[in-house]
Amino acid sequence: MKTSVGLHTYLQERRERVEAALGNVFPADWPIPERLREAMDYSLLAGGKRLRPILALAAAEAVSGREETSSMALPFACAVEMIHTYSLIHDDLPAMDDDDYRRGRLTNHKVFGEAMAILAGDGLLTHAFHVAAGAAEAGVPPERVLAVVRDLSRYAGLPGMVGGQVSDMLGEQGITSLEQLEHIHLHKTSDLIAFSLRAGGHAAEADERQLDGLGRFGRNVGLAFQIQDDILDLVGTEDKLGKPVRSDERQQKVTYPYLLGLDESRVRVSELTREASEALLQAGLAKPDRLLEIADYLLNRDH
Repeated sequence: MKTSVGLHTYLQERRERVEAALGNVFPADWPIPERLREAMDYSLLAGGKRLRPILALAAAEAVSGREETSSMALPFACAVEMIHTYSLIHDDLPAMDDDDYRRGRLTNHKVFGEAMAILAGDGLLTHAFHVAAGAAEAGVPPERVLAVVRDLSRYAGLPGMVGGQVSDMLGEQGITSLEQLEHIHLHKTSDLIAFSLRAGGHAAEADERQLDGLGRFGRNVGLAFQIQDDILDLVGTEDKLGKPVRSDERQQKVTYPYLLGLDESRVRVSELTREASEALLQAGLAKPDRLLEIADYLLNRDH
């Protein structure tokens, strides 16, 4: 079954919707320090693929079969992008990955200083839960909003993204197996993508079978996405990626190409994308086509 508009148009339209909403996530009557607001906006509104929020919107549409359902998932979409952005700000800090550029421009701490960058990340993390809770005002049943908030705490938190970052930090230079590397990326990257899909499903009142399928789809797509990032760090170009290439190699990071080689890494991306598609097709969704298209797009991207 063909989707109504091309994927490029769809991604652009959804990206614009998300970015318009992100521009209004901070209440105008809140007394937010101006410099803090500038630092948060600097990274939050810096563009990018907006993959996670788009997946939340697409998941809601896939469950219901109706595009208008995505409006109910928009608060969750904004929340996950705020979480993702805070993680990037903190990852770029000298104590973490020590990066100077992100999305083609100076990283947050290079512009606002390390202390303000930390606080900007803290602000985005905290405010994400306020924004997610606002989904009740968009018509999402309160019990579903609560389920999403609990999911967000888990997938972005201790057993999820934060825990994955800790495993990565403690395991640097000591990773010797594919299982160790996969564990890190499943939590650093896949968990937030799986959350995005489950959140969109909750917005459309998905049943447990559908939520499970969306989560498994996200797990596999997230891992494929990370492996593709590892590949692009070696074969991509700086102008397309918006950051220096071969940074993993310079920092002597253990990556999928390091352990498997480029060809086998590409095979693994294809396998994970196929497994993701199978999970989605078994979930009983009204219209999974767009999510399947997005998975294929991620497999073949060059940035």
